[in-house]
Amino acid sequence: MERVATRRRRFGPHGRRLAVGAEPMAGGVDFRVWAPAVSSVAAATEGGGELPLAAEGDGWFRGFAEGLAAGARYRFRLDGGDLFPDPASRFQPAGPHGPSQVVDVEFPWTDSGWPGVDLARQVIYELHVGTFTPEGTFTAAAAWLEPLRDVGITLLEVMPVAEFPGRFGWGYDGVNLFAPSHIYGGPHDFRRFVDRAHALGLGVLLDVVYNHLGPDGNYLGRFSASYLSDRYVTDWGPAINFDGPKSEPVRDYYLDNVRCWISEHHLDGLRLDASHSIFDASPLHILAEMAAAARVAAGSRKVVVIAENEAQRLGLVRPPAEGGCGLDAVWNDDFHHAAMVAATGRDEAYYSDYRGSPQEFVSSAKSGTLFQGQRCSWLGKRRGTPSVGIARRRFVGYLDNHDQVANSPLSRRLHQMTSPGRWRALTALLLLQPATPLLFQGQDFAASAPFHYFADHNPQLAPLVAKGRAEFLAQFPSIAALPAGSLPDPADPATFAACALDHCERAANAPAVRLHRDLLALRRGDRVLAMQGDWGVDGAVLGPEAFLLRWFGPGGGDRLLLVNFGRDLHLRAAPEPLLAPPEGGAWRLLWSSEDPAYGGAGTPPPERDDGWHLPGHAAILLEPEE
Repeated sequence: MERVATRRRRFGPHGRRLAVGAEPMAGGVDFRVWAPAVSSVAAATEGGGELPLAAEGDGWFRGFAEGLAAGARYRFRLDGGDLFPDPASRFQPAGPHGPSQVVDVEFPWTDSGWPGVDLARQVIYELHVGTFTPEGTFTAAAAWLEPLRDVGITLLEVMPVAEFPGRFGWGYDGVNLFAPSHIYGGPHDFRRFVDRAHALGLGVLLDVVYNHLGPDGNYLGRFSASYLSDRYVTDWGPAINFDGPKSEPVRDYYLDNVRCWISEHHLDGLRLDASHSIFDASPLHILAEMAAAARVAAGSRKVVVIAENEAQRLGLVRPPAEGGCGLDAVWNDDFHHAAMVAATGRDEAYYSDYRGSPQEFVSSAKSGTLFQGQRCSWLGKRRGTPSVGIARRRFVGYLDNHDQVANSPLSRRLHQMTSPGRWRALTALLLLQPATPLLFQGQDFAASAPFHYFADHNPQLAPLVAKGRAEFLAQFPSIAALPAGSLPDPADPATFAACALDHCERAANAPAVRLHRDLLALRRGDRVLAMQGDWGVDGAVLGPEAFLLRWFGPGGGDRLLLVNFGRDLHLRAAPEPLLAPPEGGAWRLLWSSEDPAYGGAGTPPPERDDGWHLPGHAAILLEPEE
């Protein structure tokens, strides 16, 4: 924390918000850039003016352009030669290869009373701005936030919006990290989206990519070769230099990016993409510094920082005092993978280490991740670290997300790959378990739209991207066996267009909406479930595909969830203590996935004189009878 605070004070004398970029001030615009690769830098505006920036030492250049204002377009001329966009541009109106634009960050916010968010009781909804609506803009997306609030969503997780090349893409090839993509609208359009979300009581996280840079439109190397490291390699090329020579300004650049999103756009936190590919051997890990910087930038507001981490290094969410990074939560692929095997019976590729067994779901509810240091045969090495002492809410669980839908055959969603009953039961497990649930866009109304991988790169890169995508999916024998030409071309506009949600399906698929709304109302309103297992949760295997979870509540107010992914199960004798009701009481039905309102077939009492009877492909929630 002290390191972050010191850096903020360092730039105070300039009166700047951040260390880098173009900032409007009284009487003009202040430019500052780190460019140790050159000996001179000038800010050249589209009107023909050119301002030489003064060297400050250590590769820093700064200058003040009197009379210039927000809206002006400019580039940096390096060593009197070529012109390049600002590495910290707040807006690229013509894309990453065009000029940068000065942006006034002042905005008429209406969220002065917004407290921010903490992790407890959140329900996350991942969305891609370009396909959340047919229009694919911040403005259009803002118009559809109210139905999300009404179903019980509390926290939006927006896939990356930092400027990237082409007409469409997932956003993970961003190159202008401070600039919301012009495809979706301007910076103020993004601010209006956030402001509208806050007015509805929704928080907003942004998915950010700090592990690599996109292959097209990245000009950082013209300013300094030190942005990238030759010490580490990621799946996407060189890693970011967070711990090598001249890494201090690189760390400053990324920390300023954190501050930019949190302070200038009022975001409620970040989701860190592929944090396992963020390498740092420094005494203070950059992820810890990013989390601290986000909290400082938020001021009195609360923020949440979540990491994707394939290695499942749970030290990320332990407090700094225990040697951790102080993040709030990590994505839990283990839950998803077990759920996919249970739902489909397929265990190919990275699902091969999972059985979809009842014990996996019991263990996940109790411990979060399943691999906590055991050998993972698919990876050929040990995976994960222990979760002892980590609250269950710090694990984010999901049935669908952008990666997993796109990696399924023909980019289908889970409800399209399993029986309706299994899908309802899995949805109940996801939304009632102690972990923090995440829904993918359209999941709340069983959307029919696929979510393909799409990327509009230049003619030289596009074939390589398509080839790489096909090679990646070849790890799935079922996908590799598809007829030639079955895989959608990532560069085809039709591939992108097919992914747009049709929100009219909310009415047509009303039972699915009702299912999610009722489950989330239970999660929020039930006094035991709302505690997310703070009083303890346990579970037991009841059959080959059946299990129970029991939440312990104050005063014996327990909750019992019975889940059966297989055929009807009849237990003439039930020597399982967790099935026993609180002393002197009995169980009664609180909720069932087989309610006809959801498309189910009805629910006879699960406990009768001749034993327990669990219907197949169903989930039943019981409470003590008072």
